[in-house]
Order: sequence, then C-alpha cells, then structure tokens
Amino acid sequence: MPRQPDLDEINGRAQEPHGARPGWAWWLGATALVTAAVLLAIGYRQELARAAQLVARVSPPKLAVALAFEAASLVCFAAVQRWLLHAGGVRLSLKSMTALAMAANAVAGALPGGAAFAAAWLYRQLRRRRAEKVLAAAVLVASGALSALALFLLLVTGALTAGLGGQGGVLRPALAMLGLAVGLSLVLLALARSARLRAAVQRAWKRAGRQARRVLRLQEALAGLTAQARSVQPGFRPWLRPFGLAVLNWTFDAACLAASLWALGIGVPWSGLLLAYALTQIPGSLRLTPGSLGVVEVSLATLLISYGLRPDQAIAATLLYRILSFWTLQPIGWATWLGLTLRARSPAPPSARGPYEGSDAPH
Repeated sequence: MPRQPDLDEINGRAQEPHGARPGWAWWLGATALVTAAVLLAIGYRQELARAAQLVARVSPPKLAVALAFEAASLVCFAAVQRWLLHAGGVRLSLKSMTALAMAANAVAGALPGGAAFAAAWLYRQLRRRRAEKVLAAAVLVASGALSALALFLLLVTGALTAGLGGQGGVLRPALAMLGLAVGLSLVLLALARSARLRAAVQRAWKRAGRQARRVLRLQEALAGLTAQARSVQPGFRPWLRPFGLAVLNWTFDAACLAASLWALGIGVPWSGLLLAYALTQIPGSLRLTPGSLGVVEVSLATLLISYGLRPDQAIAATLLYRILSFWTLQPIGWATWLGLTLRARSPAPPSARGPYEGSDAPH
C-alpha cells in the first residue's frame, strides 16, 4: 500500500509530500532478494520450462474472466478513495478516480521507493481536484487503513477455511498467531464498552499527539476526515460501505488467482487458496523490491506447492497471475499517468474554463 504523505502543517498550511528516496539498506536487501530469486529460478529451470508450456496453452476465454476479476479489483480500490472524497465534500467520478488509482499503482510498482512517489503524486492530483490538504492526506491514510483491515479479514477467513490439519499443518504457527490476534480483538472490544477505559485511551491518544508531531498530524488528518464524513453521513454504519469495497478489492484479486488456475486447466486448491493468497500479500505490500518482484513469485509458488500443486503448476499459476495483476497494468497505468500529468500541466483556454476548473464537475 502507498506510504502516507508527510505534512509539515495541517488545516490549510500543509506542504505537498515528497517521495523519500530508498537508502542503502533498501538497495542491499532488494539486491539480495533478486539474486536469491534468480538462483532459485536456475535451480528450477526444468519446472520453469514446463510452466511456460502450460502458460502457452492457456484458454483465452477463461483468461478474459481472470482479467475481468483484476479490473474489478482495481475499480473497487478506486471506489474506496472516491467514497472518502465524497464524504469530505469533493465529487469525483468513478472513472476519474480509477484512472488516478491505476496511474498511482504503476508508479508504486515500477520505481524504487515507488509507494512514496505514488502517494505524493496522488496527493497533488487530489489537491488539483479541489480536495483540501487535510482531506487529501486523510484519504490516503484512511484508504490504507481500510485496505489493511480488509486483508486481515481475508487472512482470518483463509485460516479458518484451511484449518489446522492436513496441508495447513505447515502453517500452524501463523494460524495460532491469528487466533491470538482474534482473541485479543474480542477482549479489547469487550473492554471498549467501559466508559472509564475509553476516557483513559482518549487521554493517552491526546498525550501522544502532544509529544510526537507526526502522531499529531495523523490525529488531525483523521479527525478532519471523520468530522467531514459524519456531516455527510453520520454514524458508524455508512463506513461499512468503503470497508466492503476494500474487502472486494482483495477478494476480486484473489479471484483473479483462482481464475488463472482455472484458465491453465489446473485444479484449484480451494481449502488453502485464500490463505496462500493473503499470506503472500503481506511481504508483497512491503515493496522490498520494485513491484515486489521475486518476493510475490517465490512466496506464492511455495505456498501453492504446500497445498498440493506440482512445482510447474504452481509456477505457471503464479506467472499468469502476475502477468494479469502487475505486468498488464504497468503500461496502461504509465500511459494514464502520462496523460494525467500532461493534462495538469496544460492550462485550459480561458473560454473553456468553468466553475469546476481543475476538477471533475459534480454529478
């Protein structure tokens, strides 16, 4: 997920965030991961050759289904940010928000430290569309939080689906940690009903904001978005819609993986597919390499093998999934980024400017 922008001031005095350049540790780690992936590919070169043959015989109609799932995933992600903007009083069409999300995704996936550059670029684009500085920053923060929470839900669901026995036995430590996390969440939910505890948490939250400037910025950004959202749609229930869209974002992406297996004529390991997918997204979201190249491929293929697929089948499914979810979106996203960037730099003629200059008109 995109890193959150760093704001120097809040409430009308924020400066645009700048992408942080990766340090030597990032380059060293990325080089080590890529080298390990290359050595692993050399060791499995026969399986790679058989996987390439499977990919060459993929069914085009079934491939189109997998691509449709991936497109739906991207639209759902854009819909989350569009809802947050709408809650803050900024109208943006789903088409425009999807284009912005696709361009930001391309930047995040292709450049070293691309998540920071993508967040900075998307922040500027939202500002050009009349989003206030606090709102633009809060949209990035809140969408990231909703996405992380939705992925955790899929992880728990996958763990329950896989179970603790059979093929899932190799993942018992991870499942035990999930069970502990769920138990702690239930305990915290019960404790949250205490008015005294809520007051103590609020005092600690305010104290942290006074002591740490970054925490204060995050507090004010989230408070601004929450206040604006309540003014549009008060209460907790309306937030279920963006959370549901965040869940659909991950679910459609997982469906793309399942459809990739189906398109290759490989039996889908339903019991462990969701868990394997969710566990793969955790290191993939860290962006240890540009586009998490090598990290996602090795993690996903290894997990699919642990759930009964042959190495060549697991590699073929992983390659096809990555072609659809990463490589296909890169040229489209960069073309969109170029078009949006050039459009932002080209002022409209005076006669064409209207009351919604620089933004999409409300609809």
